[in-house]
Amino acid sequence: MITLEVNQKKYEIDVSTDLPLLWVIREHLRLTGTKYGCGISLCGACTVHIDGKAQRSCQIPVGEAQGKKITTIEGIPEDHPVKKAWVKSQVPQCGYCQSGQIMQAIALLSEKPNPNDKEIMDVMSGNLCRCGTYRSIKKAITVAVKEGKK
Repeated sequence: MITLEVNQKKYEIDVSTDLPLLWVIREHLRLTGTKYGCGISLCGACTVHIDGKAQRSCQIPVGEAQGKKITTIEGIPEDHPVKKAWVKSQVPQCGYCQSGQIMQAIALLSEKPNPNDKEIMDVMSGNLCRCGTYRSIKKAITVAVKEGKK
């Protein structure tokens, strides 16, 4: 049995310790906001927070996640400044990558509350968007920074 803390709730799951965390989140916990993109940690669609750090859940064996605090997009409140900025900036097109983008942006702002444009682009460049909404993503992060200062 694996014990996980996901979105401040405890779960006991009977799975192999080498099963990727992504599949436990999606298939066993039914938290489907975290997406499967590439399966090799390159696109960022599966980004979650583990102990506050953005991590790619497709490459993390669930056994390594035991004893850590995991947050998925479902664990981020709707009134979070980044989620509000995403809506205000009309970022999503198809929306597939957006949960991973938001999770990466929140992690960025928790480490660097006032990033410059280069820092935003450097951190967010590892998260791919099929629709190419990169300008809107950068704008939303900038809006979240400004809103956070009010």
